Amino acid sequence: MISFSELADASPGTPSAGLLEIDLDAVRANYRLLRGLVGNAVCGGVVKADSYGLGADRVVPALAREGCRHFFVAHADEALALLPCLPNGGILYVLNGLTGDAVPEIARRLAEGAPVVPVLNSLGHVIVWREAAARLGRVLPAVLQIDTGMSRLGLAPVDVAAVAGDGAAFAGLDIRFVMSHLACADEPLHPASAAQLGAFNAARDVLARHGAFAGARWSLANSSGIFLGAGYHFDLVRPGAALYGLNPQPGGDNPMRAVVRLRARIIQTRSIPAGSHVGYGYTFESTGAARVATLSVGYADGWPRSLSGRGAAWLGDHRLPILGRVSMDSVVVDVSHVPAGLAVADAPVELIGGHQTVDDVAEAAGTIGYEILTSLGRRYRRVYIGG
Repeated sequence: MISFSELADASPGTPSAGLLEIDLDAVRANYRLLRGLVGNAVCGGVVKADSYGLGADRVVPALAREGCRHFFVAHADEALALLPCLPNGGILYVLNGLTGDAVPEIARRLAEGAPVVPVLNSLGHVIVWREAAARLGRVLPAVLQIDTGMSRLGLAPVDVAAVAGDGAAFAGLDIRFVMSHLACADEPLHPASAAQLGAFNAARDVLARHGAFAGARWSLANSSGIFLGAGYHFDLVRPGAALYGLNPQPGGDNPMRAVVRLRARIIQTRSIPAGSHVGYGYTFESTGAARVATLSVGYADGWPRSLSGRGAAWLGDHRLPILGRVSMDSVVVDVSHVPAGLAVADAPVELIGGHQTVDDVAEAAGTIGYEILTSLGRRYRRVYIGG
């Protein structure tokens, strides 16, 4: 564990909000575990949103060392920014497809040899990409997404049937694989997953009857989908959250290694008498004398305001309940039960770590671990371990 003083000695300045440690070796271990569950299927990695806020420029090379070659982002600009990090043979897939000015930019980069492949999410996308291939006089790669019930992205079943019988629909396009996305895979007993699997297989049958995409591969499972069994794995799985330590099986034991550790520090401590108020809105009033500590973290650092009066930090094995509202740059916790020599200025307190996971924080905040990770701001001093 790195201390604030050690970090200050190693680099100029001291961390403002706190320390965010990101264990790249844990990311690699999580990838290995997931890859081992999917048999002959290829295991990709979702690195959108800057690898869920943890630094895609560091995560992509770490995954590449484990043999990952299929990386998924949401937007074209994310893909282009990651090109310098991509291993030989690596491919970046743009999940949101051909939005905005992505068509000319992706086409230009492909012409230059950049492995950036759009996901076609509508008949409009198919037409636009087909026309781009005709203009360039070359075959352009693509992924086709079909909607199996989520009503978010992808061709509807009627559209699948329409293009399946149209031999010219994908002229000039190399469909690398056909994908869909599971909506309820984190609830193993939810009937939606089986229904989506049935819809996915039905679409495969429709396309097969017309001889479409004979060489294409198929992809359905996200992180939680991997744990639904081999019937969901197909040719390629696309884990994201599980790579970063979030539990792909909520309610059960987490098989993934923790990736992040987050600490803030105490700015000051004080003793307050009974009847004192804490924080904005005076939402907390002490019923007796207490000692409180102000921490250097707030909602500007991704520590949710919804944790006001319900979340906690930890100092050693002592739980420090949050008093009053989380403000932009600070939060007040109760240290009445902590030995005075421990709760002192500059002492590090744990926000995410051995006592509470990302998922624990998310539950207390009334959200999901994805939102906690992607909200962690840039004001933390980041330390990468291993990789």
